[in-house]
Amino acid sequence: MPWLLLILPLLAAVSNQLFLRKIGIAHWVSTASAAATFVIAILCLGKTDSLSFPWATAGSLQIDIGITLDKLSTGMMIVVTGVGLLVHIFSLAYMKDDSAKARYFTGLALFMFSMTGIVLASNFIMTFIFWELVGLSSYLLIGHWYEKDTAADAAKKAFLTNRIGDFGFMIGILMLWGITGTLTFEGMNQWAESGGIATVSAGVLGAALLCVFCGAVGKSAQLPLHIWLPDAMEGPTPVSALIHAATMVAAGVYMLFRVQFSIGADAFEGFSGTTIAWIGAITALIAALMATQQDDIKRVLAYSTLSQLGYMVMAVGLLAGEAAMFHLFTHAWFKALLFLGSGAIIFACHHEQNMWKMGGLLKKMPITAITFAIGTAALMAVPFTSGFFSKEQILEAAHDKNQYLFWIAAAVAVLTPFYMTRAFVITFLGKNRTENAEHAKEVGPLMSLPLIALAVMGLIAGFPFIASKLAPAYIAPEGGHLIHFGFVTFLSIGALIVGVVGGFVIYNGKEKDPISIPLFKNRFYLDAIYEKGIVKYLQDGVATIVHFFDEILINGILVGGLTRLAESTGNLFRKAQSGNLQAYAFTFGLGVLLLIYFTVFYR
Repeated sequence: MPWLLLILPLLAAVSNQLFLRKIGIAHWVSTASAAATFVIAILCLGKTDSLSFPWATAGSLQIDIGITLDKLSTGMMIVVTGVGLLVHIFSLAYMKDDSAKARYFTGLALFMFSMTGIVLASNFIMTFIFWELVGLSSYLLIGHWYEKDTAADAAKKAFLTNRIGDFGFMIGILMLWGITGTLTFEGMNQWAESGGIATVSAGVLGAALLCVFCGAVGKSAQLPLHIWLPDAMEGPTPVSALIHAATMVAAGVYMLFRVQFSIGADAFEGFSGTTIAWIGAITALIAALMATQQDDIKRVLAYSTLSQLGYMVMAVGLLAGEAAMFHLFTHAWFKALLFLGSGAIIFACHHEQNMWKMGGLLKKMPITAITFAIGTAALMAVPFTSGFFSKEQILEAAHDKNQYLFWIAAAVAVLTPFYMTRAFVITFLGKNRTENAEHAKEVGPLMSLPLIALAVMGLIAGFPFIASKLAPAYIAPEGGHLIHFGFVTFLSIGALIVGVVGGFVIYNGKEKDPISIPLFKNRFYLDAIYEKGIVKYLQDGVATIVHFFDEILINGILVGGLTRLAESTGNLFRKAQSGNLQAYAFTFGLGVLLLIYFTVFYR
């Protein structure tokens, strides 16, 4: 069954691409594969096993393709396959009229295969292979509508930005191999348990972990490599739910915790853990500020994802990886709900994404509005929703270990309900602002049923009797109580009230945004800085030099020169091939005389 879990999505992708695209059943094959993997993931839940076979051998180095089944991987597979299945079902309706529907579902199947490989990998080499496959499948799905320049540019931006992080990730893998002498997570665990950490310099080990963290900075879109995620919203909305809310961006957090779980939390003490925590906290704050001024409903959710991922990364840096994974588990369900809900809204409003051109959709789309409200409540950490339980654990960890980070996290806890209340009020309340909103109507069952299923998970996924069974890393409540009412809890509830009231008072009944903060709306000008300070420099500077060497030296002198030399030589000998027998006889005779001269008379 574990091998089927890995292979079924690949078989679906290959068969779709090679055989099934033209006969119109690729979408059904991909969806059936997602359903089958979800069933297998449930059957494998809680099992512990290790399966592998040799893939490559070089001297004493043997690289295996291996699967690790433990609570972490089997719990994560529930998230990947569960959200993946619901996205497939939603896409059956959302993409039904798309001319490249078969290519889209082939990309989904390839992504499911790639993400499954990361989750189940037993060693760093296999992780890195599937890590790059996730980048490829993300590129294909973001650029699905490649006829649009914005979609094509967003796909390239995501691919190239992730390559920067992946380069550091590769260096980190090689450094950890040199330090521990192994590439397997089990081997690293044995190395750590035998006292290996005490034998290596804290600076060297910290540098290796920070290089590994570079991979998470790219995949989980942390500062300064966060710029690709909002632009990735140019892809189909179900792609945003699957890749950029629930699974792909969570791969960085999962990988970090897998390393922390294997090598021990002690390895993250010192400057490496502190750096990771601060990058996560700053990302959470800046992304939340940017979300407060976005008008595109998908971009609001994209920056919300950045902010929540910052929470998770901060928790890993604070050596509270279990809290990070618990929040990853709950966040996957309600953020997928919000993205699919936004997809239903966009679909009903004839692909309009600007919230200020919506309004009054509560009466038009009650199911979508109610489920979206549940997802919003979970994201805002309303008490007794799933997000409340998991976010509380992160806030508790920050309060116990770093007061500066705690107050940053508390500020984010105010901003999150503020920008989500803003989004809900503008989109669903008031009157219809445009004709598209006026003619909107509730989506069909293929879209509404996944929303209902995700809403249920958004409500109950944080409760202990659910989380203890499904969550990749669940922390039992202190003293067995659901909530430990203390300073952090009351502060969190206060932040929720301030954010909701502020968002409602400011935006209820407004026809346009009463607040304009260019710094937040223009995303701290970071994209412009990259565009003008780095991309333009590379194009005008480095690219010009490379073009000179390529065109003048290589093509012009080396390749072109040899080509012209061969052509000239050929032309010279071609002149001797005149077809005149007398000339051939004369040349032959002259050759004989020269041969006699050089062999007989020449000394």
